Amino acid sequence: MAAPTPRKFLGRLSLPERTFVADALRAETVGGVLLLAAAIAALIWANTPLRDSYETVSNFHIGFASIGLDLSIQHWAADGLLALFFFVAGIELKRELVAGELRDRKAAALPVIAAICGMAVPALVYTLTVTIGGGSTDGWAVPTATDIAFALAVLAVIGTSLPSALRAFLLTLAVVDDLFAILIIAVFFTNDLNFAALGGAVIGLGVFWLLLRKGVRGWYVYVPLALVIWGLMYNSGVHATVAGVAMGLMLRCTKKEGEEHSPGEHIEHLVRPLSAGLAVPLFALFTAGVTVSGSALTDVFTTPETLGVVLGLVVGKAVGIFGGTWLAARFTKAELNDDLAWPDVFAVASLAGIGFTVSLLIGELAFADNLALTDEIKASVLIGSLIAAVFSGILLKLRVRKYRALVDDEERDEDQDGIPDIYEQDKPEYHLRMAAIYEEKAAEHRRKAQLAGASHDGGDSPA
Repeated sequence: MAAPTPRKFLGRLSLPERTFVADALRAETVGGVLLLAAAIAALIWANTPLRDSYETVSNFHIGFASIGLDLSIQHWAADGLLALFFFVAGIELKRELVAGELRDRKAAALPVIAAICGMAVPALVYTLTVTIGGGSTDGWAVPTATDIAFALAVLAVIGTSLPSALRAFLLTLAVVDDLFAILIIAVFFTNDLNFAALGGAVIGLGVFWLLLRKGVRGWYVYVPLALVIWGLMYNSGVHATVAGVAMGLMLRCTKKEGEEHSPGEHIEHLVRPLSAGLAVPLFALFTAGVTVSGSALTDVFTTPETLGVVLGLVVGKAVGIFGGTWLAARFTKAELNDDLAWPDVFAVASLAGIGFTVSLLIGELAFADNLALTDEIKASVLIGSLIAAVFSGILLKLRVRKYRALVDDEERDEDQDGIPDIYEQDKPEYHLRMAAIYEEKAAEHRRKAQLAGASHDGGDSPA
């Protein structure tokens, strides 16, 4: 009896999955560039003579105190705008579970294990660092998050395009990462519960689900309901972003007969630009503005909590994701794609050490009672993400020629039918089209040869 063929890890994606990943990451890349610009703007604003205005705007309150929503601009950005980010994350997770890389348990095991290890090891590195240094363990969750938008912005800046399998692996890591991040926020950073408000939020989510099941359509129904759910969730003591991911998970992400796109994909297409282009950059603008000085930079590497964050992002993420991936592949007997090597996996693992958006959010929640340490934690997130970006950028640049060759192979469409040739190698009609194309080219070259020969015979002989 023939032995079973080993399953390939980071193998070629199906065409629909490749198309979805390319579209999703294209939008994330644009959002990542905006996020990078917003972070730079925040740092400049907070470190110039205009720094007082930054504090004034960030702490300016607006809202309705009667319903518990009189919040600062910075607070609105963290609790309100980021709910959009987690709403999109919820849709992405739902799609991955029903139609993407996570729908097959065997295939999903490897990226899920990698993501879990990529969160557990940074938390362990942070805890060991602060335990040895005598610091607070409250920030253990800060270095566990990955910011895929920022990571893709780094790829865009350094001019590196990853093969689709590596891009899909990075996206799957980020989706699972977002799920566990929201669970951490919900479980470990929940204040005293207001059960009346929490019950109202749960009822609202039930109504949201029921309307979806009944096929009710219209933004004028769902947007007001979503705002009510968000307000109740905020007042319940559970972080309001949980409402976003819960509603995202309720959307249907499978297509019915006659549908070009599922409702989840359609709504994600509409909301993602708001999330990536507005919500997350504004959050960065009003969160990343920390004062940078020589002493502040020194403190990042001498204070146990901030050093733990830096080491968690730079060392913990790379070791956790790479180690988890290697161990999972070994015990599941999955073979790495022949076109890639384990250093490629390590480079992507290092890239996942860029933990900007969610790390900043968790840093604020973890040290809410210590504003001075909160700013230092923010600085450590920025520095750790920068080091991870530079380190992974160097590793990826070493393999850039290989990646370009693989991307060119994936995108080549010589028969110009809109489908990459690599997906048509087993189709007779593709080879017939290519034969016709080559025959036409051969006929053209024969005609040119005849013209060249006639010109040569009728011309003057060289002196």
